[in-house]
Amino acid sequence: MPASLSKGGAARLALLLFLSLIVLVFAVASATAIGDYNIALTTVFLSVTNELGLTGADIPPIEQSVVWNLRLSRALIAALAGAGLALCGAILQALLRNALAEPFVLGVSAGASTGAVCVIVLGIGAGSLSLSLGAFAGAFAAFGLVALLSNGATSGPNHTILAGVAASQLFNALTSYIVTTSGNAQQARDVMFWLLGSFGGVRWPDFQLLLVVVLFALAVCILMARSLDAFTFGDEDAASLGVPVARIRLVLFAVTALLTATIVSMVGAIGFVGLVVPHAARYVVGPMHLRLLPASALTGAIFMVVADIVSRIIATQQTVPIGVVTALVGVPFFAIILYRARPQA
Repeated sequence: MPASLSKGGAARLALLLFLSLIVLVFAVASATAIGDYNIALTTVFLSVTNELGLTGADIPPIEQSVVWNLRLSRALIAALAGAGLALCGAILQALLRNALAEPFVLGVSAGASTGAVCVIVLGIGAGSLSLSLGAFAGAFAAFGLVALLSNGATSGPNHTILAGVAASQLFNALTSYIVTTSGNAQQARDVMFWLLGSFGGVRWPDFQLLLVVVLFALAVCILMARSLDAFTFGDEDAASLGVPVARIRLVLFAVTALLTATIVSMVGAIGFVGLVVPHAARYVVGPMHLRLLPASALTGAIFMVVADIVSRIIATQQTVPIGVVTALVGVPFFAIILYRARPQA
């Protein structure tokens, strides 16, 4: 155990994470039960245990199918997406030393959107290139452009942010041009819904892939937690403490790009989660990244599952894009951050 985390602090952190995990389990169960056709929590539990071979309860086939094939996979992917975006936000806020940094600051979301639009509207790779693969390719094209513009890992945080802004503007412009000149009304609606985020089309294979990526990213980031602590004081101070600044920055940028690209390629662009959640977690557990990273991941998972529930019940007989719900929370929080960061007279 690192010396910076005392036994008492570790015990409190473990208790907090355990309680958060319980809340997450309840949130996932609620998301599985709630919908156009509500299902009792006991039925949800028995349906899951039936599928796992632990019980043989007599559950109506339609309820069994709705729980296992539709809602549970959706809720678990929402949890993983929230955890991944919050984790990326915590990393980027440390690397870029900017309280307003979030996963899409590197232009990855904009690139993914362009890749998805090329598949939906232009039909590029139709039959051989799925929507997810197209979005993933676009995301890494954007990341490569940012790396080129910012001169790789050797540039400072401000240079990287400016490169990300430039890449975002470029790919957003390409997306708008393609939709405006090539898309019909139905395609435009499909693109708009995807751009605001949706868990409607995700299934168990998506969960398996996203679980591997999120766990890999979390493991890498926790191993580099002490380096992230050093980054918050600046590159020179981090280097003086023996941190290989360029290598660590490159690895963590690549991890955040991989995680963001995977999430966006599956569920679309969901904003503000990576901005809001790390600040909320930091307020509870403090700035030390050995505490902050797992706390951010669990908080992000809970937040996204709850937001998904709200998106399904806020409007009668229709689903509101998940990005609309997260923005309703994120924009006021963004304003609070700006207000607190204003220069004091």
